[in-house]
Amino acid sequence: MTTPATEPDAERDSTVTVRQAEQADVLAVYRIEQRTFPQPWPFSAFDSFVGERGFLVATKPGDVVTAGSDAKGGVDTPDTVVGYVVGDVVPNHGRDIGHIKDIAVDAAHRGAGIGRRLLVEGLTSLVMQGAAVVKLEVREGNEPALSLYREFGFEPVHRVPRYYGDGEAALVMVLDVNEWMGHSVADADDGDAE
Repeated sequence: MTTPATEPDAERDSTVTVRQAEQADVLAVYRIEQRTFPQPWPFSAFDSFVGERGFLVATKPGDVVTAGSDAKGGVDTPDTVVGYVVGDVVPNHGRDIGHIKDIAVDAAHRGAGIGRRLLVEGLTSLVMQGAAVVKLEVREGNEPALSLYREFGFEPVHRVPRYYGDGEAALVMVLDVNEWMGHSVADADDGDAE
């Protein structure tokens, strides 16, 4: 599953932190999933990935709440989950396969580079776990997501008719990690990396 991608020239939100998901994040992740996808994952699916290195959340700092105008300070509210990525790695005869299973950004926070950042962090996590290639599925008509994935070097390798419950086809896209890492290093050398 994928969400609409962020604009390529969108400014990155420097207040966003990406970290491994915790049990306390699952309800917020599930709510974003429900608001984003017509066929959301069940709560138990996210719950089963807690503790896995490929389950990451993007958070923004909570607000400081004060008791009144004469209060001397305030209380920080918890960070707000604004997006997530779920991925894992499957052994495959020495060429392990990473799988971006789900990625979404809450609608109110799209366009700030959060989806792009989650994709980078998710891919990095899969590479650190030994993935040589990474695959994902995306709705054939989701042009913003397709554009983002192509920008990262994902190539469509297979079309799955009627993959989604509404009958829409999915494209299976694959990324060669060595090519992506070479491209990322070149971008960093040019000062173009986010």
